[in-house]
Amino acid sequence: MLSLAKNTMRTIASACRLSSTPPRLHFSRFRIFISQILLIVILAGVGELAIAASQTAGNQFLNLSIEELMNIKVTTVSRTPQKLTESAAAVFVITQDDIRRSGATSIPDALRMAPGVQVARIGTDKWAVSIRGFNGLYSNKLQVLMDGRSVYTPLFSGTMWEQQDTLMEDIERIEVIRGPAASVWGANAVNGVINIITKKAADTQGSLFTAGGGSFEHGFAGARYGGRINEDTPFRVYAKGFSRGHTKSASGGTDINDEWHSARGGFRVDHHRGIDQFTLQGDVFYNAIGNTVNRPVSNLPAAISPGDYRGQEEGGNIRFRWDRSYSERSSIMLQTYYDRVRHKMLPSTNFDAESFDIDFQHRFPLFDQHDITWGTNYRLYHNKLYDTDFIAFSPREQTNHIVSGFIRDEITLIPDHLRLSIGTRLDRNDFTGLEIQPNARLMWTPNSGHAVWAAVSRAVRTPSRAENDMHANTIFINQFLGQSALLPILPVLTGAHGFQSEKLLAYELGYRHQFSPQASVDIAGFINDYSQLRDLSFGALSLGTGLPQHLLLPLIVDNHTSALTYGVEVSADWRPTDRWRLQGNYSYLNLDVSSNALLKNRDPSGAGASKVNPQHQLSVRSQYDLSDKLEVNLWLRYTSEISFYRIPGFVTMDVKLAYKPARNTELFVVGQNLFDRQHVEFFSDFLPAAQAFTLRGVYAGVQWRF
Repeated sequence: MLSLAKNTMRTIASACRLSSTPPRLHFSRFRIFISQILLIVILAGVGELAIAASQTAGNQFLNLSIEELMNIKVTTVSRTPQKLTESAAAVFVITQDDIRRSGATSIPDALRMAPGVQVARIGTDKWAVSIRGFNGLYSNKLQVLMDGRSVYTPLFSGTMWEQQDTLMEDIERIEVIRGPAASVWGANAVNGVINIITKKAADTQGSLFTAGGGSFEHGFAGARYGGRINEDTPFRVYAKGFSRGHTKSASGGTDINDEWHSARGGFRVDHHRGIDQFTLQGDVFYNAIGNTVNRPVSNLPAAISPGDYRGQEEGGNIRFRWDRSYSERSSIMLQTYYDRVRHKMLPSTNFDAESFDIDFQHRFPLFDQHDITWGTNYRLYHNKLYDTDFIAFSPREQTNHIVSGFIRDEITLIPDHLRLSIGTRLDRNDFTGLEIQPNARLMWTPNSGHAVWAAVSRAVRTPSRAENDMHANTIFINQFLGQSALLPILPVLTGAHGFQSEKLLAYELGYRHQFSPQASVDIAGFINDYSQLRDLSFGALSLGTGLPQHLLLPLIVDNHTSALTYGVEVSADWRPTDRWRLQGNYSYLNLDVSSNALLKNRDPSGAGASKVNPQHQLSVRSQYDLSDKLEVNLWLRYTSEISFYRIPGFVTMDVKLAYKPARNTELFVVGQNLFDRQHVEFFSDFLPAAQAFTLRGVYAGVQWRF
């Protein structure tokens, strides 16, 4: 079996040189590769049933049973530590071991493991990530946090994923909350919350170095050092960099000018003194990114040609947090952070943005049955936009403020069996004034193996600056008017100061069952009722200035659309043997949109959203340790069609082989998107970017810990 594994690793290594090999030979080699991988798993499974299993050395999570994994504490649901099995919400935790075994090189790729989450690659540095529908380049109904620090941009109410990164080995876990969490996290936590939580400095002591490269991951390197200033003050510093290749144009098969070069570094210092815990953490980054202008739909000036769409962005952040813990039921927390980003991507966007946030939270018991958590928050956004050929803001510079407060009561109705959580959050913003977002959750645990929960929530998505102040030469001209449009009409996307918050009333029901310490299942169903959703309507035609002469057709942002979505998400976890773990999840989503807008079925982020998300998604992962030194990890995924963009459904697989010749050394080879040479996952629904193929890739690397 070991010789077979070595032959397989040689096959993968040869796949790294496929760039000069004919496509038919590509397919033949990968078919052989997949066959050998499957043969390894079958032989290893038979062998495992015949011999006694030993524990895998140095692997924190593989040594845990499913029961212990279900008892991992999460903090994002209620802002206080809570066992996963006791959380009255649709929660999924991606552990560090899941990330390592998946071979994911970015946070969005790791999020593909969670049910109910749609992750679609738009280009080398661009993703569309959403929960329970309404996906797009800037998905505006999703709150994303890094260690509790909000990272969505106030300009577009979305997340610029190329800016959100860290050393992947430093991520402790990613908590994915499907469904509204606005009562504790505020506006824009409408369809869910993703919280990327990094390890404490004490858990990253010593040195780590990793490096490698391949066909699409041209080259990468990362280094970390952790030490102690004194016995109570551990610290770490890290640096990483990578270069990723071009994607291919879906129309002509040529390189899209989106090669991505990135450099990042940061530090963390923790200090523990008595009942107090202090954390100081910071990061800086630089990205060189780009794309090809999609001229037929952008209507940009002739002076801008494909290949000119290059730019860079740089920024940094610093976070300070103080925790004081009086007991398991009583604590206070104060966190503040500052973040600054400079983004220059001509001809589309050019802006500077900075934010400051201060967050206070207090938790205390009231009598025996009540656990009260309350807090306040102040957030400041300052941004300055520079006019480009594609987009302009009026005014160019603006400062916005958000002030909020929340209160939550966890009530024990029957000890160990029935709990009720009620709470609300009040947000005051500059666009729509006061927003109220209440929530009620009920958790029933008849015994240790079963849990049933239900929730009713109200959430809002507040307007962004773009929806109020933006004027853009829209990329939608072909979608609205068609390729055969003969009139020289230039659509102009126009913000409206009367645009209101989008609203959601959500109903959720969930069930968890643990069959044994080796098997569990988690089921969640939901009905979401949306109102006042964003859509577009036509304004009055006017004569444009300059040559060639054209007519301006305003597309005005308004709130005339509603929607009803429902779906179910199922995840299962099974350990057939001590060395083998299987994880699977399935998601179903149905989205019905009701709109009187003239442009319904044409706007992918509004009235046309019913056709933008796949109805079915499936993920199956197999993690198998052939021995204490050799492991094989398979990840199969299926995504159904996206009819709005005429993208057919696809099946793909990622594979990672890891070999540990010594205790502190790991050699690994990863194949990504192996079932086809290339496929389309999504379109850019906002920026004038060419449609891109997601490519098959293979990379290899090494990691040392000492």
